[in-house]
Amino acid sequence: MGFSDYTLPEGTHTIVLGVGDVNGFMRGKRIPATQWERTCNDGNAIIAALFAMDMTSDVWDTPYCSFDNGYVDMHMFPSHVPVASPWEEGVAICMARAEGLDHKPVPIDPRNALIAQVERAAKMGYEVQVGTELEFYLLDPETGKPTFSGNQVYGINRMAEMEHVLGPIREHLNALGIPIEQSNPEYAAGQVEVNIRYGEALKAADRVVLFRAMVKELALKHGYLATFMAKPYIDQSGSGFHTHYSLWKDGKNQFATNKTINKTGLAFLAGLQKRMAEMSLVTSMTPNAYRRRQPYTFCPMNASWGYDNRTVGLRVIDGSDTAVRIEKRDASADCNPYYLLACEIAAGLDGIEAGLKPGPHIEGNAYEDSNDEPLPLSLDEAVRHAKQSQFMQDVVGKDRLAVIVKQAEREIEFVNKQVTQVETDRYLHNF
Repeated sequence: MGFSDYTLPEGTHTIVLGVGDVNGFMRGKRIPATQWERTCNDGNAIIAALFAMDMTSDVWDTPYCSFDNGYVDMHMFPSHVPVASPWEEGVAICMARAEGLDHKPVPIDPRNALIAQVERAAKMGYEVQVGTELEFYLLDPETGKPTFSGNQVYGINRMAEMEHVLGPIREHLNALGIPIEQSNPEYAAGQVEVNIRYGEALKAADRVVLFRAMVKELALKHGYLATFMAKPYIDQSGSGFHTHYSLWKDGKNQFATNKTINKTGLAFLAGLQKRMAEMSLVTSMTPNAYRRRQPYTFCPMNASWGYDNRTVGLRVIDGSDTAVRIEKRDASADCNPYYLLACEIAAGLDGIEAGLKPGPHIEGNAYEDSNDEPLPLSLDEAVRHAKQSQFMQDVVGKDRLAVIVKQAEREIEFVNKQVTQVETDRYLHNF
C-alpha cells in the first residue's frame, strides 16, 4: 500500500504518527503534511530502540539495538487512514506499523507477537474478538493527588462533576475510531473506568495504545494528569486492564450455546487458567503493579474462575449468544496490550487444541475458597516464571522476552536500592 491508500483529511498540515513501545505506550513523530507522500512510500525513520526503552526513556544494549551497531533505525509506515484530531485543528492522528531497514519485521516489535497469534487463530478458523476495560486516575498535575474526594463509584453526581473532562474523552475518542461504550467513576477518588467495545484482537490492542496516549493528552488540556500507573496509592484502588474474549466463525460466537458458555469456551478458559501465573510478567510489568494484588480489592489472587463472580481471575459472563464471553481480570492498566493479548490468546488456543477442561468453578469468595494456582505477588516471582517458561519464549519470542525480562530486572534493582519516605518516617527517630 502507498500514498494513495492513506489520504489525509482535508486541511491537514501535521500528522501524529506513532507505535506502541516496549510497554505499549505510544511514541513517534509529528510529520508535516508536505512529507506525507514520502512517509507512506518510504517510511519515516526512527530509532528501533523504542522497543527496548523503559518508561523513563532509558535504553540498554540488546542484540538488535546496541552501541556496537550504532543503535539502528527502523521505519514507521501508516497502518490505517489518518483521522482528523477533533481537538487540534489541522492535525491528523495515525497508528503506525514498524519495518526494519531490510523491509522485514523488527524482531523486538511487540506487535508482531500478537500478529502471530491472530494468524494462528485464523488458521484454526477463528476471529478473536476482544473488549477492553481500562482504569486510570485523574490527578492534579502539580501535586499528583486527586482533586475529587471520597469514593463515589458509579455515582451519578460524581459523573456529572467529571463530565467536563470525561465527556470530551468519550466524544473525541469515538471520533478517532475508538468505540467507547461507557465511562464511570471507579472505586477511589479521581479514579475512572472506560470501556472500549469489542473488536478484532490486533485492532483492539492498537486502540489501547492510542487510547492511553490520547486520554493523557485530553486530560492535560483540561488541567489533569491522567495516569495508568497500576497502584498510585497503597491504600486506594489499583488500576486494572480487563480483557473480554470470544471467538467467532461465520458470524457466530463460538463460545456460546443457548446463551451460556459451551465446551469450546471452557477449553479456552482452561488454557488461560493453566498459563495465568506463568504469563504474569506480561500482565504486570513493574514492581508497583504487584501492589495491586491484595485480598478483597477486586484484583484476583489466583487462577480461579466462576460465573459472574468478581473475586475470581477468570469471570464467565453469560447472556445472549453474542454476549457470552470470558473476562480475564488480573492485568494492570500500564501493561503492554500486544504482549498481554498475545499470551492470553495463545493460552486459550492451546486449551482448545488440547481439549482442556477447567477445574471446578468458584461460587463463593475466591480469596478464601479457591485451591487454584496462586498468582505471583512480586515482579521477582514473575520473572522467575518467565525465565523457566517455554510457553513465554514461544509466544513472546526469545529476543522480545529478553528485553522485557531485562527491563523487569532493572526495575527490581532500581526499587530495591531506594530508601523510601515510609522507612525514614518509621525508623529515623526510633532507632
